[in-house]
Amino acid sequence: MAIRTVLKMGDPRLLKVADKVGKFGTPELNMLIQDMHDTMEALNGAGLAAPQIGVSLQVVIFGAKHNPRYPDAEEVPYTVLANPLLTPLAQEMEQDWEGCLSVPGLRGMVPRFTRLRYQGLDQYGKPIDRSVGGFHARVVQHECDHLQGILYPMRITDFRMFGFTEVLFPGQTPMDE
Repeated sequence: MAIRTVLKMGDPRLLKVADKVGKFGTPELNMLIQDMHDTMEALNGAGLAAPQIGVSLQVVIFGAKHNPRYPDAEEVPYTVLANPLLTPLAQEMEQDWEGCLSVPGLRGMVPRFTRLRYQGLDQYGKPIDRSVGGFHARVVQHECDHLQGILYPMRITDFRMFGFTEVLFPGQTPMDE
């Protein structure tokens, strides 16, 4: 379909709470999801939220098989998730590096719940209910933050662990999300 422009940090549209999806399986929703998929694939992303391409709807996509930007990450099944609800399954938090297609060229150490349950609907309105941990849990939390107007730098607790990718990781392949 189309590779869309990803909004960058500073754009006020990224700071809004997205609207819930009301109708599923529509041509408009299917086209949005295809555009999100094409955009994520073109940029080697592990996920993308509709607000990142200027659409204020509670829709995220994510998934990672072998990704050159995340060579050590476990596989995450490709998922379309609308109107998500996240429930931590443990209070344990883990710090790890994150980046974002909306915050290009920067990485930061972000605390996230290590295990969580996510529920929501797929693009056809069928229920999704999964309990996950590790990189999968991190990706889901990161993408769903976009639906609440939260970018990962807002979650950083130690700004000594935030900077330009090429400075933090010299000689490595750029990682943006």
